[in-house]
Amino acid sequence: MKISSSFDAGSIEIVSFEQFDDIQLKIPRDNAAEFAQWFYFRLQGAAYQHCVLKFLNAGESAYPKGWEDYQIMASYDRINWFRIPTVFDGQVMTVEHVPLANSVYYAYFEPYSWEQHLNLIGQAQGSGICQVTDLGSSVEGRDINLLTIGHEVESDLKIWVIARQHPGETMAEWFIEGFLNRLLDPQDPTSRALLDRATFYVVPNMNPDGSVRGNLRTNAAGANLNREWAEPSLERSPEVLYVRQKMMETGVDLFLDIHGDENLPYVFVAGTEGVPSYDERIAILEDEFKYHFRLASPDFQDEEGYAKDAPGEANMTLATAWVGETFRCLAYTLEMPFKDNANLPDDDFGWNGQRSLRLGEAALTPIYAVLGQLRNA
Repeated sequence: MKISSSFDAGSIEIVSFEQFDDIQLKIPRDNAAEFAQWFYFRLQGAAYQHCVLKFLNAGESAYPKGWEDYQIMASYDRINWFRIPTVFDGQVMTVEHVPLANSVYYAYFEPYSWEQHLNLIGQAQGSGICQVTDLGSSVEGRDINLLTIGHEVESDLKIWVIARQHPGETMAEWFIEGFLNRLLDPQDPTSRALLDRATFYVVPNMNPDGSVRGNLRTNAAGANLNREWAEPSLERSPEVLYVRQKMMETGVDLFLDIHGDENLPYVFVAGTEGVPSYDERIAILEDEFKYHFRLASPDFQDEEGYAKDAPGEANMTLATAWVGETFRCLAYTLEMPFKDNANLPDDDFGWNGQRSLRLGEAALTPIYAVLGQLRNA
């Protein structure tokens, strides 16, 4: 029997694996921070054995409530992922599984590898209507790429979509894949209508270092990028610094920041109610966007989510708050679950990459619905 994690986004700490029915593990922290939640590893040599995997420090992780009603993900080929029954007693998370092959992978959520990321960019560029721009380099020198889709004329509305500020929230880049697939489809009438009036700026992966390292929430310097927007620095958060600089060049009429939530089993959005400039115009836009999103995808709902900020009490270090206030625009953080969508559950797969991808496709519909109301006359 062998356990390994020396691959892209791999992360696990081995305590003991002398017996198939007593495999003891720990979830590692991010490389330069205390957040511990993401894991991804390979088990070999255990075909048809009754394996019991115990995550000893689950109760000490960044989001221990995230393990309640959670089921671990597994795959034999890293393409088809499925859920396995999982038990959490408040401290230890236990998984019982009989692998049907000698090589099996386990992960917190369906990964989105750096190779997939590069392929996604290449495919987008191959569409002929997408320009790839290098904004700069991450802390460890990885490329921060911007995809620009549209005519880039001055009269165009400027729509920005970013994902994976928190690298372990891989559903965010699955969302981007679906979003791009539809936006770049010349036969899709919604996409064609959007690109007649808007230019899209998409950053598929804001945190390449954390993604490759297998971090949950931070970059290689230990920065939570979604707390760096007020004062990003070249040393600590160049990823935010470069994206913010480009936004100041282009302007922003609509902004979406794509995430995953460890605790809540729903798809929802969080807006800018607490920023100083929030007004009735933005409130109407928010309601219109959510109404059309619900029609476009039954996975989206607006009953459950984060508590709204009181007026003037927004955390201005967050991307959505900073962008919404700076550009006086509609800005949303979109959250998807690590668990399942409790309103539309799937016992075999839970929430996964394909459902995230489909949500990304659906997101074009509410954008189109509010397009004519984005500019403040």
